Amino acid sequence: MLGDYPVRASIGVTDIQRAVAFYEGVLGLVPESVGPSADIEGGARFYKAGQGTMLNVFETPTAGGTQSTVATFYVDDIDAIVHRLSRAGGEFAHYQGFDQDEHGIGPRAGGGRIAWIADPDGNTIAIEADD
Repeated sequence: MLGDYPVRASIGVTDIQRAVAFYEGVLGLVPESVGPSADIEGGARFYKAGQGTMLNVFETPTAGGTQSTVATFYVDDIDAIVHRLSRAGGEFAHYQGFDQDEHGIGPRAGGGRIAWIADPDGNTIAIEADD
């Protein structure tokens, strides 16, 4: 039933200002709009992404980092993106037993390559490419 409707990723964080430093300063996202999160004025950011998609980052007392991927960005040149994000202060995860290079890029199940970066709350974001 819901397959005909758009979906948006929403990521809960404990401190919106700390999250803004990461999502805007490291990932380079530009807010489309700023709004409240429950009773927190200015506690939500809405970032427009490719192909009409949106990422919502919002402050909430129930936020908690997850080691599972909460959002995935699909890119054309994963090497260039990982390099730029690393230069901006991003730190990519390295998992024991996973065949990643020194930059944190490894093979993706089913083909292509993948790397993971976490926000200040530990929410994991994937960067993927089909190359």
